[in-house]
Amino acid sequence: MLWEALSLQLGYNATLVTLGAMMLGVAAGSTGTFLYLSKRALVSDAISHATLPGVVLAFMAMVALGGDGRFLPGLMLGSAVSAGAGLLAVTWMAARTRLAEDAAIGAVLSVFFGFGVVLLTVVQVMSAGRQAGLETFLLGATAGMLWGEAVVIALGGALVLGLVVLLRRPMALVAFDPGYAAGQGMRLRTVELAMMGLALAITVVGLKIVGLVLIVALLIIPPVAARFWSERVGVVVAIAGFFGGIAGYAGAAISATAPALPTGPIIVLMAFALFLLSLLLAPGRGVLAATLRHLRFQRRVHLRQGLLALAGGQPVYEPLTLRLMRRAGLVRADGVATETGRAMAARARLDERRWQMLRSDPAFEAAAARYDGLTPLEEVLTADQIAALDRGLGPEGIV
Repeated sequence: MLWEALSLQLGYNATLVTLGAMMLGVAAGSTGTFLYLSKRALVSDAISHATLPGVVLAFMAMVALGGDGRFLPGLMLGSAVSAGAGLLAVTWMAARTRLAEDAAIGAVLSVFFGFGVVLLTVVQVMSAGRQAGLETFLLGATAGMLWGEAVVIALGGALVLGLVVLLRRPMALVAFDPGYAAGQGMRLRTVELAMMGLALAITVVGLKIVGLVLIVALLIIPPVAARFWSERVGVVVAIAGFFGGIAGYAGAAISATAPALPTGPIIVLMAFALFLLSLLLAPGRGVLAATLRHLRFQRRVHLRQGLLALAGGQPVYEPLTLRLMRRAGLVRADGVATETGRAMAARARLDERRWQMLRSDPAFEAAAARYDGLTPLEEVLTADQIAALDRGLGPEGIV
């Protein structure tokens, strides 16, 4: 059953829902990158929680007008209006009052969400509300999703993704250096509102699949995971979109095999799995890479200290140092230096004397700042600089 879901063999409607969730994930991951880089991730949380009153009020309005209260475009319109009001409230409070942005977000989030819960309780006692299914907008659900709803979600995600591609340069510049962006003539307020507007659009589009409580995770977790893999904005945006797409695809497919489970938490768990994978295995910033770098550094320190001990005619007592030197062919099993070990010890001693002069001569201040005490000086200094150092060296023990 799971393989059939992952290979899109559960039927046309399930396939369309899965592809729609994937498109939503790609758009959410790409959009969330700019929120994450600009350190405004919590704004998306306020936007998502502010959608609940709009969803319920839109349902009540459509029922009062004699329509189907579960008409998805109508519910999305209501949630967009409500989320926009919440975003404007956060912006106004942060700009016109003494409240910091995080305090404004907390106030708006709690008030709007609390109002939405009250309205949701009222709807449940209405004759038309008992079958509304509005609680699925809290955690998301794809069971029973109509073909038209899946198309709306997929098209909405594609539209947001297109806008992200179009606006990626100004949004990246404002996220990293607002002062420089303003100096280049950019309207910071306009770009920031566009960024928030894209987050609002993703929140509205993803309500049915991920739910308003967890949509913030789909906006933030993929960019955080992608950040482990690259230092370049464009690459991070692409990887975040890829991770979001994988999470949406796998989460929706798994949800299709267990309709009783809410879709949103499964998608978020898939995103977290990708984050955990990145945290552990990313080549530049992952835990495994950092551990290997530390072990390599530790090995270089032990070998350096062992070589300096050999050069000074001192025995090496540290077991780890001896073991590493034996593996490198620098000493025999009895601890006596090999020919290679003696040559490298003399070289290490010469580099140590050069390093002492390097630190004491103001002419080499820039080079001294780059030297780590382990790398051969030939990889740090030019041949002329080394020759100048050697001319200043006296007999052994004299600088």
